[in-house]
Amino acid sequence: MIGKALAAAALATAPAWLPGRVVALRVKIFSLVNGEDTVTIPGEQVGAEDFRRVYADPAANGRSRGAALSDLFWYWLAPGPEVHQEHLEPGPRYDEVAKCTRHILVKSKKDSEELTRRVATHVLDRLDGGLIRLRDEMMPIWAELYYELVFEEPCPPEARDLIVANADDVVSALKCVRPRNMRRRARLTKYLRRRLDDVPHPLPESLTPQEQVYYLQGTFFNTAVVQMSEAMAHLLMIVAQHPDVQRRLAENPDDDAYFDRVIDEGLRTYPLFGIAHRISTADIELANLTIPAGTVLCFSYPDFHHAGFEHPEEFDPERWCSHAVQAKKDVNFVPFGIAQNRACPARGLAPLTMRVVAREVLRRFSLASTAGHTRSIPNRGPALLTPVGVRRKRAPLVWLAVRDRWEDVWRSLAQLVFGTYMVIDARRQALCSTYFAGGKS
Repeated sequence: MIGKALAAAALATAPAWLPGRVVALRVKIFSLVNGEDTVTIPGEQVGAEDFRRVYADPAANGRSRGAALSDLFWYWLAPGPEVHQEHLEPGPRYDEVAKCTRHILVKSKKDSEELTRRVATHVLDRLDGGLIRLRDEMMPIWAELYYELVFEEPCPPEARDLIVANADDVVSALKCVRPRNMRRRARLTKYLRRRLDDVPHPLPESLTPQEQVYYLQGTFFNTAVVQMSEAMAHLLMIVAQHPDVQRRLAENPDDDAYFDRVIDEGLRTYPLFGIAHRISTADIELANLTIPAGTVLCFSYPDFHHAGFEHPEEFDPERWCSHAVQAKKDVNFVPFGIAQNRACPARGLAPLTMRVVAREVLRRFSLASTAGHTRSIPNRGPALLTPVGVRRKRAPLVWLAVRDRWEDVWRSLAQLVFGTYMVIDARRQALCSTYFAGGKS
């Protein structure tokens, strides 16, 4: 009887204790991937005060070669991780690819806002509200927007569905909530190969046609769509759980300064990157430490963004008022990376387009959420959308709270199982190690 009672109590209280235990175990498993030649920054060896210094060092420029962690990221981002902009080693080929990306992304502020508003309107006008997953509803917006940036024509439904399916599979694998579905990804690859000659932009000549397809898929329809969908899910979850912020944004939609403070604080509190890794190609000299060549440098954005702030765990957009912070370069805040070391090419486009989409959402709906909100947001941002002018119902929010707590239990177990499997499978396939062992660069 006592055993059954204890088992029942453990099951009943599982949402309170199990997810945290499983996350800790997953972190331990993944830390084994890094090996011993790893320095986490900020950490015991290198503090937050040297984060920018090390990140910007010319020797912190290795990207994939020589890091066991690269096998895992290449596995998650396949197909074509060898030509993904973020995983190319420094050199002429990287420079050509990066230049092409900048060319595709460059638009005037007016044109960018007009494109984003048109795409957001097209997607959101079909949304009725109710209980939704914010990331799922945001993903078609970014699929259509980046398709139009690449092809300079409206996105057909077939392409949007392929892009969304591909991006959803990539991010679900990254969060270990399910294993990769390479057939789903291959369908987008096949579509892009068929449409390659329709791309109006000059693509990198150093890449073969198949590599150009992989470049487009990885840079724009994996990373860009995933990151922007995640960014919007975070922003709208913040709005949903901070009524004062939502009220001010809804009542003053043209207040760009306040919008920017909310976006900045969201990116500080919930940075899109967890760990960015680089490999040192020469010794890096610090005041009290020499980081040897060949070290895997793991830059922890969440830890850096928390260091040096009062009450860093609190969401407070007013900390970005001019009287509170003189310059962003003087605080621990690098939401789009470091300019000297592969800063996000969409860093100018992202906040602008996020404002437009958020305004379009708030023009149609009020938001509320009782779900958990974490940096990795594996629950995809559950929220209740109520059309503006309609009285919000309380019952769905109660149900949402209960559902999310119990989903956290099975999702944590799924992440443990799938994450462990993918770590082992990535090590077995060794995509990155095999590529460089074959003499590639």
